[in-house]
Amino acid sequence: MFKAKLLFIGPSESGKTVLANFLSDTTENVGGEYRPTQGVRILEFESQLEGSGDNKTCEVELWDCSGDFKFESCWPTLMKDSSGVVIIFNPDVPSHLKEIERWYSMFISSQGLQDNQCLLMAHHKPGSGVEDGRLTLASHLSRLPLIHSNLEEEPEDVRQAFCRYLGNVVNTMSESREREEMSIIT
Repeated sequence: MFKAKLLFIGPSESGKTVLANFLSDTTENVGGEYRPTQGVRILEFESQLEGSGDNKTCEVELWDCSGDFKFESCWPTLMKDSSGVVIIFNPDVPSHLKEIERWYSMFISSQGLQDNQCLLMAHHKPGSGVEDGRLTLASHLSRLPLIHSNLEEEPEDVRQAFCRYLGNVVNTMSESREREEMSIIT
C-alpha cells in the first residue's frame, strides 16, 4: 500500500480545514466560527483510489497548513517528503487569485513537483455567489488541474475529484519508484 503525504496550502480563510475534515471524514466540534489553524494539523486516513480496478487503497497523511505567513519559517520542514500539494483558495476573494501565485512559487516550483502532483481547488463557501466559471489564472497556474468545490451542493463530486487526483499522485510515486529501482539494477 502506498502512503501519500499531501499538503493543503493557500490563503487564510479559504476553506482548507473544512475540506480536510470532509475528505478525511473527520468531524470536529465546529460551531461555524472561524478558528485559524495554528501551524499545521495532520490528518491520517485511508482512501480508495479512483479508477483502480483492483480496489487499491492508499494511506493518506493530509497536512492542513496554516495560511498565516507568520509560520513561513516552518514551511520548508512541512514540504519535506511531500507527495503532492493542493492549493485551496476562495474565488470570491479577488486577492486570493494573486496570492496563490506566491503559494505556487513557494511550495510547487521550489520542489520541482510535476503538474499531476498538484491541484488547485476553488472552494465555494456556503451562500457563495460565484459560479464555477472560468477563472483568470497566471499561465503557470492554468496548467494545473482545477476543481471547484461546493460541499453544500456537490459533496460527492468533490470527493471523487480528490480521489482522481490522489490516483495521479500515487501513479507518479509508483513510476518514480520503478525508475529508481531500474537505476539500481542497471
